Amino acid sequence: MSVRAIRGAVQVEANTAEAIAAGTKELLAEIMRANSLEVEQVISVLLTATPDLNAAFPAAAAREVGFESTPLLCAVEIDVKGALERVVRAMVTVEFERSTSEISHIYLGGAKALRR
Repeated sequence: MSVRAIRGAVQVEANTAEAIAAGTKELLAEIMRANSLEVEQVISVLLTATPDLNAAFPAAAAREVGFESTPLLCAVEIDVKGALERVVRAMVTVEFERSTSEISHIYLGGAKALRR
């Protein structure tokens, strides 16, 4: 087994608890699906939000979709002028057999602009 990190991001609709939760759940579900992961393989999840998202903790939504025993941490992204707004980012640290070239990093909605 190897330890790998999987990145992802989603742009949420609004600074509301509902939108932050929906975006976080969608992002984590897609990371898990695209990489054929089980929650037991997840070591920890770092979640960040842009400074304009302060209505809820993304980690609270992660706990609702199976990550209640997984170490979770929320942080605020650096406030860079001109950066994409309303973005929740994730770095999921996992234990699995895939090489780094086989990992699917996930960028949803407007956050697709963050990847070339």
